[in-house]
Amino acid sequence: MPLKIRMARGGAKKRPFYRVVVADSRSPRDGRFIEKIGTHNPMVAKDHPDRLHLDLERAKHWLSVGAQPSERVARFLGQAGVIPMPAVREQSKKSKPRPKTVERMAAAEEAKKAKEEAAASAAAEPAPEAPAEAPAEETPADSPEA
Repeated sequence: MPLKIRMARGGAKKRPFYRVVVADSRSPRDGRFIEKIGTHNPMVAKDHPDRLHLDLERAKHWLSVGAQPSERVARFLGQAGVIPMPAVREQSKKSKPRPKTVERMAAAEEAKKAKEEAAASAAAEPAPEAPAEAPAEETPADSPEA
């Protein structure tokens, strides 16, 4: 049974409050858990003592039996000195552009530059003048002598 140390959301709409729990990784986020080992209230200031409560002894116990912390809980445990501080991710998977999108963006930039260069070269060269049209010859029906 793979165990996770993660947060379960509670609280009202737009007023989150989290319980730090040990749960089976297959159970839902706010569903069944094995043990509650702390709380996290993100609505209070970062330096407020009620922002985070963790039972560090129980956290150490669950880590020793193989529980894996989520990213946020790992940061909390790293700040508390229970585990080494995890590396901060630079960019999440969802926000990275897909390779095809990057290629399309590069092709669009190249096309835009080519249009701008063509417009600039056309503006720099004077347009050739059209030859003046010769006056139309008069036809006998149009002549005033008739």
